[in-house]
Amino acid sequence: MRTERIEFFSEGVRLRGLLRLPDVPGAAPPPVLVQGPGWLGQANSKRYARWHEGFTRAGYAVLVFDYRGFGESEGEPGWIDPEAQLQDIANAVTYVETRSDLDARRIGGFGMGGTGAGNAIITAARDARIRCVVCQTVVADGEDWLHRMRREYEWVEYLKRLDDDRKRWVLEGSGERVDPRRELMVATPERAGAKGHLDSGLEPEFWLRSAERLMGYRPIDVVDRIAPRALLLTSVAGDAVTPEDHALALYERAGTPKKLIHQTNTTHYGSQDDNYEVLLEQFVGWYDRYLTSGPIEVREETRPTGPTSERLVVREAVG
Repeated sequence: MRTERIEFFSEGVRLRGLLRLPDVPGAAPPPVLVQGPGWLGQANSKRYARWHEGFTRAGYAVLVFDYRGFGESEGEPGWIDPEAQLQDIANAVTYVETRSDLDARRIGGFGMGGTGAGNAIITAARDARIRCVVCQTVVADGEDWLHRMRREYEWVEYLKRLDDDRKRWVLEGSGERVDPRRELMVATPERAGAKGHLDSGLEPEFWLRSAERLMGYRPIDVVDRIAPRALLLTSVAGDAVTPEDHALALYERAGTPKKLIHQTNTTHYGSQDDNYEVLLEQFVGWYDRYLTSGPIEVREETRPTGPTSERLVVREAVG
């Protein structure tokens, strides 16, 4: 895998990222997968690199970048602002169109984890330049996601805290700053153990008001607009980081072609290791099918065979 450092502007803010390319250039420009990082993620994450290596081996380029205020990009740090992140992804797609060495007619979306996967869905729903999408463990409704991390009395207190912070911004022009791992998202034991791989170098405090912006975050409202372009989703049974039923709700509401891969006997982060080979095969197959050819008429539900057969159930509808 060859890696090129790139930069482009998003609404006047300089963003920086990585363009990952096959080791051996092909006769024609490669199709491109555009990825905005997941929750608190950064472009240089080791967890992303493994997937990028697999995609580039299969002949795809991958463009991954830091959102404004994250990593090596410019912009005010300390915010999780889904609308700004969506603008950044749209501008990354436009950047692809400026590169003669990339095939801008074949652009796919790739999202990993929570808002990273949700952002891929909303981007595709708004932007027909995205030909198909793959999303791992996705958030469908930001308010429901934040609510389910907390006991009910904690949620009531949290809403009061957000209301007080909203008023403080009006009266003082500023607000409360918090640890984003504990007071925006509530860290699960699994995520706390994986933190070093996920968000090292992150700003220690974010604006609490980011939670208010997440409350209106609803990929579920627009997922049906992706069709007739293709959508593949994954979920993990008993996922304590991203609820498994969010992916199911998105699958049920989406039009065809669509596929849901439901994983059992693993965990949110563990699935990325346990099922890496079979997931990569599924993802590459999906891109091969829908970045290069049109849909066919078939509906099926299958359980793969082999070592991972006890952990995966695939639902697919293609029409």
